[in-house]
Amino acid sequence: MPTTSYDAVVIGSGPNGLAAAITLARAGRSVLVVEAAPALGGALATQELTLPGFDHDVFSAVHPAAVASPVFAALELERHGLRWIHPEIAMAHPLPGPGARAAVLSRDLATTRVSLDALHPGDGARWQALVAPYLCHWDAVRATMLAGFPPVAGPARLSAGLGVGGMLDFARLVLMAADALAGEVFRGEGAAWLYGSSLHGDAPLGSAGSAISGVYLNLLGHAVGWPSAQGGAARVAEALVGCLRAAGGKTRVSARAERVHARRGRVTGVTLAGDGGTIAARIVIATTTPQALVTMAGAALGDGYVRRATRFRHGPQTVKLDWALDAPIPWSSEEARRAGTVHVGGTVAELRRSQHELAGGRLPDQPFLLCGQQTIADPTRAPQGKHTAWAYTHTPPGVEWARERASFADTIERQIERFAPGFRDRILARHIMAPDDLRARDDNLVGGDVGGGSYALDQLLFRPMASLHPYATPVRGLYFGSASAFPGGAVHGVPGHAAARAAVRGARLAGLPRPRRQGR
Repeated sequence: MPTTSYDAVVIGSGPNGLAAAITLARAGRSVLVVEAAPALGGALATQELTLPGFDHDVFSAVHPAAVASPVFAALELERHGLRWIHPEIAMAHPLPGPGARAAVLSRDLATTRVSLDALHPGDGARWQALVAPYLCHWDAVRATMLAGFPPVAGPARLSAGLGVGGMLDFARLVLMAADALAGEVFRGEGAAWLYGSSLHGDAPLGSAGSAISGVYLNLLGHAVGWPSAQGGAARVAEALVGCLRAAGGKTRVSARAERVHARRGRVTGVTLAGDGGTIAARIVIATTTPQALVTMAGAALGDGYVRRATRFRHGPQTVKLDWALDAPIPWSSEEARRAGTVHVGGTVAELRRSQHELAGGRLPDQPFLLCGQQTIADPTRAPQGKHTAWAYTHTPPGVEWARERASFADTIERQIERFAPGFRDRILARHIMAPDDLRARDDNLVGGDVGGGSYALDQLLFRPMASLHPYATPVRGLYFGSASAFPGGAVHGVPGHAAARAAVRGARLAGLPRPRRQGR
C-alpha cells in the first residue's frame, strides 16, 4: 500500500487510545487510530461467549472510574448513546455460616454503615468517619486520583479542603498496608469487605500501598456507584468511537503497528504489518505495553529508556469464567442477590489462606473471586428470564493450563456454590479464559494481567518509569499513553488524554529540550 499521511497516529483503540485520538482531533489534528484486532475497543468488548443471545463482557465489565472520569465527562458520551445502569447495591461481600450475613457497598453511606455495624458494632461508624472527609471533598479527590502526572491541581484543592493535618492523614493512607488500616477501622469481618476491594490490585495485604486501592474503590462506590453500560462494555467503546468520528478522527482495524520510524530524533511514522503500508505522522501515541513500544521503536529510544521500559513489571495472571444461566445466582445472602458485583472469598482467615496459597505458587482450593451479575439490573444482555454471570481470580505463574483449565474452573464454581447453593444447577453453558487466552484476545493483557501492570508501591506513582515526563519518550513526537502510564488501569481515558495533551504542547514548544536519553 502507498504511504498515507496524518498529523497523528494512535496505536491501539482501547479507552486510552480513543481518548488520546479525540483529544488530538479536537485540537485540530488529523488523526488515525490503528487497531490490531478486528474490532475497536481494546478491553471494552461484548460478545456471545456461551450461547446465542447471551451478551458477555469479555474483559472489563464494571466502570466506576469511567463515571468519575473528568476526561469522559468532558466528552458527553451520553450524546453518543451511552447509558449507565446502576444495580441496587454496588458490591456485596457475603460471609459463610448461618444467618447469610453480608457487608455491602452502597452509594448511600448510611446503608454501608448499617451493614458493617451489623457485623460488629462500631465498625460502620469508624468507616464513615474515615471516608466522610474525602466524600465532602470528592471533586478534589477525583482530581487527585484521575489526573495526568504530575498531579498538582487536585492535591492543592484537597489540601485546601482538608488542611495540613488532613493531607498528612491522606498521605499516610496512600502508604498504608490494608492490614494496618483494617486493624484501625474494623473489629469484625468488615475487614474482609475492605480486603476484597484491596485485592482488585496485586499488592499483598500486608504491603505498603495496598490500603489505598481498596479505600479508593469503595470511595468510588459511595461517590458515583459501580455501574455498567447498558448492553455491555462495548457500548462504551461505541460511544467513544462516535465522539472521535464526530471530531473528524479516522480508524482502521486489523491494522497491527509493526514499526515506529524516527529520523534525527523525531518520529516520522508507523508501518503496519502485512501489506498495511506506512503512515507518515509527526505525532505517534502508543497505548501498548512498555515492552511493545520498545519492540516497535527499537534503538531510536536509546539504551537508558529501553532498560527502564523493559523493567516494567506486569501484574498477576488471571483466569476468567463466563456463564449463561437459566436463572439468577441463588445467593444465600439477600444483599448479594441485589448486588452488581459480589466478592466471593469469605472470612478474613479464608482470604488470608487463599492469598498465602497464591504467594506459594499454588492454585487455591477456595480462591477469592470477583463475580459480576450485570443482568440483575440490565436484562437486555440475555434472553427473557435468563441471566449472565462472570468471575475472575488471580493465579500464580507456571500453571500448566492445558491440564488445570477444567479442574480449576470446577474449583471456581464450587467456591460460588458455597455461598449460593444450587448455582451449578442453573448453568446452561460456561466459557473459560486462561491467561494465554486473555493475551491472545488483547496484546496488552500480558499473562492475563488485566490491570496494565503491577500496583506495587514503586509502580503506583511512577508509571511506566520514574520520570517527570512519563508520557514523553526521547524521540520527539513519540508518546506513551496506555494503562501502564500514570494513573494506571481502569476505564477512564486519563493516560491517553494526558499523552495527547503532552503531544499538543510538545508540537507548540518544539524548540524546547526533550527528555534526555539516560544511560542508566
